Amino acid sequence: MAAAFVGGAALGAAFGEGFAVLHVTVKDVVSKARMFKPILKHLESTLDRLAPTVNEIKQSSEQLDLPEVETKRLVEHMEVGEKLVLKCLRIRWWNCWFKLYYSPKLKELVEEIVRFCQLDMQVHSTRNVLRTLVNVNVNLQKVDSIVDRQRVLCKVRDPPDFTVGLDMPMKELKTLLLKEEVQLLLLTAPGGCGKTTLVQMLCQDDQIRGMFGDNILFVNVSKTPNVKVIVQNLLNYKDMQPTFQIQCDEDAIDQLSQLLNHLSPNPILLILDDVWPGSESLPEKFKFDLPNYKILVTSRTAFPRLQFTYHLKPLDDVDAMTLFHRSASLHDENSYIPAEEDAKKIVRGCGGFPLVIKVIGGSLRRQHEVVWHSRLMKWSDGQFYFSSDTELLAHLQKSLEFSDDKVIIKECFMDLGSFPEDQRIPAAALIDMWAELYKLDEDGIQAIVNLQELNIRNLASLVMARKDASEVKSYYNEDFVTQHDILRELAMHQSSQESIGQRSRLIINISGSNLPKWWTEQKQQLVNARVLSISTDEFFSSRWCNIQGSKVEVLVLNFHTKNYTLPEFAEKMDKLKVLIINNYGFFHSKIRNFQLLGSLPNLKRIRLEKVSIFSLCETLVPLKSLKKISLFMCNIGKAFENCKIQVSDAFPNLTEINIDYCNDLEELPIGLCDIVHLKKISITNCHKLFALPEEIGKLVNLEVLRLRSCTDLSELPDSIRSLHKLSILDISDCLSIMKLPKHIGELCNLNELNMKGCLRLRTQFPESIIDLEQLKLVVCDEERARLWEPIKEFLTELKVEVAEKDINLNWLPK
Repeated sequence: MAAAFVGGAALGAAFGEGFAVLHVTVKDVVSKARMFKPILKHLESTLDRLAPTVNEIKQSSEQLDLPEVETKRLVEHMEVGEKLVLKCLRIRWWNCWFKLYYSPKLKELVEEIVRFCQLDMQVHSTRNVLRTLVNVNVNLQKVDSIVDRQRVLCKVRDPPDFTVGLDMPMKELKTLLLKEEVQLLLLTAPGGCGKTTLVQMLCQDDQIRGMFGDNILFVNVSKTPNVKVIVQNLLNYKDMQPTFQIQCDEDAIDQLSQLLNHLSPNPILLILDDVWPGSESLPEKFKFDLPNYKILVTSRTAFPRLQFTYHLKPLDDVDAMTLFHRSASLHDENSYIPAEEDAKKIVRGCGGFPLVIKVIGGSLRRQHEVVWHSRLMKWSDGQFYFSSDTELLAHLQKSLEFSDDKVIIKECFMDLGSFPEDQRIPAAALIDMWAELYKLDEDGIQAIVNLQELNIRNLASLVMARKDASEVKSYYNEDFVTQHDILRELAMHQSSQESIGQRSRLIINISGSNLPKWWTEQKQQLVNARVLSISTDEFFSSRWCNIQGSKVEVLVLNFHTKNYTLPEFAEKMDKLKVLIINNYGFFHSKIRNFQLLGSLPNLKRIRLEKVSIFSLCETLVPLKSLKKISLFMCNIGKAFENCKIQVSDAFPNLTEINIDYCNDLEELPIGLCDIVHLKKISITNCHKLFALPEEIGKLVNLEVLRLRSCTDLSELPDSIRSLHKLSILDISDCLSIMKLPKHIGELCNLNELNMKGCLRLRTQFPESIIDLEQLKLVVCDEERARLWEPIKEFLTELKVEVAEKDINLNWLPK
C-alpha cells in the first residue's frame, strides 16, 4: 500500500509514548487477569522484544520518514489496546463470551505492532544500505568467491514451489518453537518425510521473519559434523572474522559464543539440519544462556535427551493423492490416466511418505499404459518398488547404518519383517525371538532397549502401556510395536539380498494356495535360514510343500483361517527353539498336527495367539527343553488336562507360563502345580478365573505371581504362604478380592506387591503383614495407601506408591 511519508519527531514521539503506556499496562495486568493470562503473556513477551526496536525508531525519527497514516492509526489502536487490556481485569472467569470476543482483538494488536516495526526497520535498513553503497570501495567486488559460497551454506533455501500437507504442521511447529520455555526443539520424522522443506516454509513465515530477521542461521550438520567448519561458515555468513585462529572444537564454541553475543539481544534462530545418531550432543554444545535465542534441530532420530520434540507425520490420503498426481504429471495431456482405484492403490502403498510418492510418481510420469499395469502387477505380487527404484532404496538404507556395537539393532529391525503388515507386533514375541537368536536376557530388558533404539530412529513405533514402578523392568505383555509398510518392505528387502537357500532370514508370503515357484520346483527345498516366517491368508488350503530347514531356530506362522494345519516339515527342525503361531483372523482357529511338537528336542518357547487348543501335549514324548509357554486370547478349555501324560511330565523343565485374555479359563489347572521348576506365572485379563488351587503352594521355586485384572478372583489360597521364593505378587485390578491371606507374612522374600484397583479390599491387613521384612514397594490407590500407613512404622524401608488411574485398550485391534 502506498503511504504518505512525512518527516518530523512528532510521529516518532507519539508512537514511542503509545507503545510505552501499552507496555506498562500489560505488565501490570498480566498477573491479575487470569482468564487472559496466556494471550497477555504473549503480548508482554512480544512488547519486551520490540522495546529496543521502538526506542531506535523513536530516537531516529527526525532522520526517518515515518509512514504518517500507518503511524497515526497504530497509535490510535494502541490507545484502544490499553483500554482493552484494562477491561480484562473486570471480566469474570465464567464469562466465556467476552474471552472469545477480546482474545482475537488482543492477538490482532500484537500482529499489527510487529508488522509496523518490521516495515519501519526494513525501510530504515534499505536507506542505510543505499547510503553505505555510495561509499563502498570498488575493490570489494573482488572478494573471494569461496567466501560467498560459504555464506550461502548458512542461508535458508526457499521451499519447493509446490508443497502439500505442511501448512498445519508448520503452524504447530511455529507455536511450539515460540513458546517461552522452549530453547531447543527437535523436529523428527523418517527420511523423506519433508523435515527440511517444513523448516524452509517456517523461515518464510511472516511472524518468524519479523521476529528473527536476518538472524536465521542454517547449518547442514550431516553424518560427520565438523564443529570448526560449521562455526567458520557462520562467521563468514555474518561478515565476521574470528578473533583468534580456530584450532579445536573448544575454540570454535568460543567464537560461536562471541558471534551470538554480537547478534544479541535481537532474537536468533539457529537451525541444525540433519543431525545423525551419535551427534545428539552437538545441539547441547551450541546452547548459550541468551535471551530470545532458539535452536531448531531436524533428525531422523527422536533423541530422548531433547525435552521438546515435534513429530512430523506422513501425508494423509488426500494430500498424498495430490502429490502423486503432480509427481506423475497426471494433469498432462500426454500422460496415461490410470483408473482412480489403481492410483489410490499405488498411493496407499507409498504410506504418505512424500519422497516415496515423488519417486514412484516420477518413475511413472508419461509412461505407457503397459508400464503402469506392470507396476500394479508387481505390487499385487508382493514385489517391492525398491527393486527398481535404486534412488529410493539408497535413501532409505541410510536409516540402517549402525555402528559396530549396534549391528544387532539392524538384525532386530529386519526381524520385524517376520510379522504381517499393518499388524501390531507383541513386544513379548520379540523378546522370545531375540533371547534365543542373540542371547539377550530372559527378562526382556535388552530387547526393549533395542526396540527403543528402533523407535527413536523412526524405524518402528514402540507403544508401551503406562507402567507402575513394579512393572518397569518386568512386565511387557501389553507393549507392542508397529511399523509402517514402507519400512517393513525395506526390512524384507534387506533380508532378501542373498539367494533363497542362503538367506539367514527367510520370509514367505503366500496368497491363496499359490506357493512361490522356487518352493514348488524342488521336492526338497534346502534353506539355511535361522528365522523362517510364513504368512498365509484366509484362502490358504494348508497344503504344504517340503522344506529342509535344519538350521531354523525361530519359526513364525501367521494365518487367518478357522482351521490351520502345522506344516509337517516342522518336525524335522531339530534346532528349532522358538515357535510363534499368530492367528489374525476374526475367529479362533483350531490347530491340527500339534503332536509334531513332540519331535522338536530343542524347542524352548511357544507362543500361541487366538487359537483353540484341545491339548498342549498330544504326544507321549515330553518337551524336555521347553521353558516358556505364552497363550494370548486363546480358548484353552481343558488343554492341560487333556495331555496324554501328566503336565509335569510333559513339561518337566517349564519355568514360565503366561496366560493373557483367555476368557474361558475359570480355574488354574491343578497339574501346573506339579511343575516344580516354575518361576513365573502370569495370568492376566482372564475375567472368568475365580479360584487358584490350594496345590499352588507346591510351587516352591515360584518367584513371580501375576494375577492382574482377573476380576472374578475372590481370594488367594492360604497355601500361598509356602512360596518362600516369591518376590513379586501382582493382584492389581482384581476387583473381587476382599482380604489378603492370613499368613501372607510368611512370604519372606516378597519384595514388590501391586494391589492397585482392589476396590473391595477395605479391611485391615492381617497381623502377619508386618513380617514382610523384604517388602520394599507397594503400589495401590489412595484408599489402600491409608491402610499401609501404620504398617510403615514396622517396615521402615517400605515405599507406598499411589498409582494413577489407567484404562488401557491398546490390546484391541485397530
